[in-house]
Parts: sequence; structure tokens; C-alpha cells
Amino acid sequence: MTEAQGVAFFDTAIGLCGIAWSTRGIVGVQLPERSEAATRERLLRRFPAVGEAVPSRAVRQTIDAITALLNGEATDLTAAALDLGIVPQFHQRVYEVARSIPAGSTLSYGEIAARLGDKGLARDVGKAMGENPWPIIVPCHRVLAAHGSPGGFSAAGGVTTKLRLLNIERAQPGEAPTLFADLPLHVRPERSPGRR
Repeated sequence: MTEAQGVAFFDTAIGLCGIAWSTRGIVGVQLPERSEAATRERLLRRFPAVGEAVPSRAVRQTIDAITALLNGEATDLTAAALDLGIVPQFHQRVYEVARSIPAGSTLSYGEIAARLGDKGLARDVGKAMGENPWPIIVPCHRVLAAHGSPGGFSAAGGVTTKLRLLNIERAQPGEAPTLFADLPLHVRPERSPGRR
């Protein structure tokens, strides 16, 4: 496993985020926690052997792209170099498909599994998304459960954070864009048993 070389923190429209890198690429992204101190603590706990450092030019470009995306700008993060050696090969394949989902679009766990050649891998895709060390760069927020349901989200705030990210990107999960595409997304209410 590659050792991190440094970490840095940066302000975004959703709060303080963090990033960690090695000589091979980015090894982690940290979305905001309940406070800035908690965000710092969480990332430094993940990478205890390093401290804050000045990011390289490539890492700085990734930080700028993440910041722009979270400001609602159409930004492509596929050029960000990731240190893929830190995750299993199956996860690498899942993340490659997820990185191909453009801002404002979504795929389901099952659709990613189908692109990998086996629809039966949907649960494994969901597990890989839950273990994603690079949220935003590997846009796990753009991966939904069946029928456009948001599914889970492992970052602080859970599904609320996932929907906030999708709102920033003006995504309409499970639907083609419509005249009302600028309206905010909400979790669909659960139906009571027996109601149609």
C-alpha cells in the first residue's frame, strides 16, 4: 500500500474538504464532517503518518476542479490522477465506470454492474461505492439504487448530502431532464403498505 505524502484542506461551497496524495496520485478525499475540526481530524486519522503540506501543481488543479464543481460549475475531474493501487481490482473497475458519469447524470448500481458484464454484481458495486476513498473525484453520489431511489451515502449527512451534491449538479435521478429540471431534489416519501 502506498504511503500518503501530504494532506491539505480547502474551503468549498459545502464546507471544508480535505485531500491526501502520494507520489502516484491522490489517495483520499474528505468531504465535510459536522465541523471543520472534525473534518481535519477524520482525514488526519486516515493518514496519520503525514501532516499538512503544500499541494503539488497537479493536486492543486484537482482541488480547484473540486471547488468549481461544488460551486455548480460544469467541471470534469477525469484527469485527476488517483493512486489506484490502494483499492482492490474490482473496485478499480467500478470506479472507472463511475468516473465516466458526467455531472448532472446518474447510473444505478445495476447499470454499473451491467457495464461490468454481470447484472448480479449490483450489491458488490454498492459495497465498492460505500468504500470509495475519493468522493467527488469518483462521483459515488451519481450512483443510485433501483428506480432512481438515492440509496445510501457514507459521507457525513448520508442521503441528504448525496441529494445536495446532485442538486448542485442539477441532476434528476431516474428521469430525463424536464422543464422543471432546476427544482431541488428530495427523497421520495415511503409508501405505506397497502397504499398505491
